[in-house]
Amino acid sequence: MRTGDLETTTGLTDAQADALRAEGKSNDVPARASRSTLDIVRGNVFTRINAILTVLLIIVLSTGSIVDAMFGLLIVANSGIGIVQEIRAKRTLDALAIVGQSRPMVRRGGVAREIAPNEVVLGDIVELGPGDQIVVDGEVVESDSLDVDESLLTGESDSMAKTPGTQVFSGTYVVAGSGAYRVTKVGREAYAAKLAEEAGKFTLVHSELRSGIDRILTFVTWVMVPAGVLIVYNQLFSSGQSIRPALNGMVAALVPMVPEGLVLLTSLAFAVGVVRLGKRQCLVQELPAVEGLARIDVVCADKTGTLTENAMVLAELRPVGDSDVDAVRRALSAVAADDPRPNASVLAVAAALSDPPAWEKSGTAPFSSEKKWSGVSFAGHGHWILGAPDMLLPVDDETARAAADLAASGLRVLVFAESDVPVDDASAPGRITPRALVVLEQKIRHDAAETLAYFAGQHVDLKIISGDNAASVGAVASGLDVSGASSPVDARTLPAAGSDALADTLDTHAVFGRVKPEQKRDMVTALQSRGHTVAMTGDGVNDVLALKSADIGVAMGVGSPAARSVAQIVLLDNAFSTLPHVVAEGRRVIGNIERVSTLFLTKTVYSVLLAILVGASGVLSQVAAIEPLPYPFLPRHVTIAAWFTIGIPAFLLSLAPNNERARSGFVGRVLRKAVPAGVVVGAATFVTYLATYEGPNASTDQVVQSSTSALITLIVVAMWVLMTVARPLEWWKVLLLVGSVLGYVVLFTVPVLGRFFQLDPTNLPYTAIAFASAAVGIVVLEVIRVVLARRPAAAPITDVERASAPRA
Repeated sequence: MRTGDLETTTGLTDAQADALRAEGKSNDVPARASRSTLDIVRGNVFTRINAILTVLLIIVLSTGSIVDAMFGLLIVANSGIGIVQEIRAKRTLDALAIVGQSRPMVRRGGVAREIAPNEVVLGDIVELGPGDQIVVDGEVVESDSLDVDESLLTGESDSMAKTPGTQVFSGTYVVAGSGAYRVTKVGREAYAAKLAEEAGKFTLVHSELRSGIDRILTFVTWVMVPAGVLIVYNQLFSSGQSIRPALNGMVAALVPMVPEGLVLLTSLAFAVGVVRLGKRQCLVQELPAVEGLARIDVVCADKTGTLTENAMVLAELRPVGDSDVDAVRRALSAVAADDPRPNASVLAVAAALSDPPAWEKSGTAPFSSEKKWSGVSFAGHGHWILGAPDMLLPVDDETARAAADLAASGLRVLVFAESDVPVDDASAPGRITPRALVVLEQKIRHDAAETLAYFAGQHVDLKIISGDNAASVGAVASGLDVSGASSPVDARTLPAAGSDALADTLDTHAVFGRVKPEQKRDMVTALQSRGHTVAMTGDGVNDVLALKSADIGVAMGVGSPAARSVAQIVLLDNAFSTLPHVVAEGRRVIGNIERVSTLFLTKTVYSVLLAILVGASGVLSQVAAIEPLPYPFLPRHVTIAAWFTIGIPAFLLSLAPNNERARSGFVGRVLRKAVPAGVVVGAATFVTYLATYEGPNASTDQVVQSSTSALITLIVVAMWVLMTVARPLEWWKVLLLVGSVLGYVVLFTVPVLGRFFQLDPTNLPYTAIAFASAAVGIVVLEVIRVVLARRPAAAPITDVERASAPRA
């Protein structure tokens, strides 16, 4: 039987679904388009840095010096560590994505059940309710006031009414009503499949940190070209050395110019961050979100489901006037039982009133965030409305005032009323008569106060934005000691979107009620217009627009599929208290990468400077009566120089705790530290080399002693740079520094290691010169640090400058 002829009430059978799947007519787009293992291996092996090091490795091996080829292990280390960590992060992400994915409700053999998105086949009947994300394209076959928001695809903010025969597209979501549709396109044929696949990739792009490192690498590449040409000319044509030492010196000059571990440690820090957050049931759908959340200075939090528990309890059913309590209870229980996709409020009513009458429904009006009410008409039993009192009743109405008094104590209050027109009439809700106030208790999350206190301590502003009554929101906020909770703002009185007045109101107030979905988005945009980096937390379909517009969207795991689909971070355990850990992880990544970037670029700068100074001697020897200088080091020297001044310390520092608040201007700060440090290290090393170099007729021992002295100067000053970068010093950092120093003491004093690495510190005058030069270099570094620390503070940032500043 063709799928188009199947009864919509029963859907496909399991056998038919299996047959269609075997024909390749299933939704085969993976739930998360993470990089394949092959892509990860390829991306970590075939890099620009590995290519440069491989060429240099081949040159050294051609000279027959296996020992000097030790730097080739960097290729294996860079690739191996990167592959292992990224595969580990991929597995974590993929496992969490399965837990957090949207699972459509599909009819199979007359029974509706949840299945994975990739199990949907052509011809399936998929049921829809408020907040459901449409996972594949299809044609509507059933509609009960079904409204679909297509803004994520079209940019249009108004929802679209869907009737039988109309099309629905993947990537959209239901805002009101219910219905069902028959699947007409699956897999990569679906409208939004390519967009969804691209958006979900394991990626490090669109990150200020990552783009800053790319800029640094571009700068390094340009600097390396002239320095490399100069040293090649000097070593091969001017130094007078034989080909083997000349090539070794050239490679020794070029290898340390390459910041080989910088990209590796950046990827490593991100990957480790993903794994750490994964253990806390936090799904990072886009890796830059870890960095972005560390940069936030404003958190917009929805109340229900974020600060309060999603579940509610019916505390009281308070009749209005002379209403018959029993009649009201029967009507209310009938309305609650009729809702096919009840929200938390209706669930609480249905749980408390569990014996509904069997009334025949004649019309329905589903709840929407726009109108704040829902209703059911029953044949012969009236037209009933359940909704927000301040949206349905006049402000001066006695019932409305009573509801406001209850809401001011933190309770959620709905009015249950009878209408004079059917609820699905164009004039609904019409003239209504309140019959009862439905009083619901909402429990504040046990971790909310502690989490909000953390953000306050980190100078992150909090804005509570809710669709509930403003007084009720203010009462909840007061219970959490939120600053400004005593003066909540009713969003119906807010200035127009895009106005300075709206941004001013957001600057001066912190609690907002009766906020419509589009207003949430406008409020996020207004905060961003003042230069703020905004995180939005939410769980409902009414939060989707704001989650999408915020710099970082954070959704709860129990939230609607639509909210989870647009958020960059999903808290699968629904614990608001996980957010501080996400912020801390982002700060750790950013702060530590900045530290290690300074180390790697210091090495690049002093290597380039040494190459230029040594290479210049070769050029000058052609026009002046001076001897060209051969490069002072062998490749093995620059390898061990990086072991304990950069390699091991950088790895440990990149994984260490770091709670320093993220700031913009990453590249500028790194260069301001690395360039002076590199210049001092290079200059001090070159002075030692000039003072100890005995000329082209020096003995082999003198050459080794001279290069050893220069290496001592380089290591001592570089170790001081390491100590500066590691500040403030803690016990483990002190142990790291002491261990690094002891490592070099062993290398320079154990005879067998000295012979292996061609180190000879026994020439005491040379060694004294080395330490003297290093001491001068350290003094210069400290003077530079003090001068930079005493620079006048920057002028305050104006609103115009803040608004134009790039956001994470």
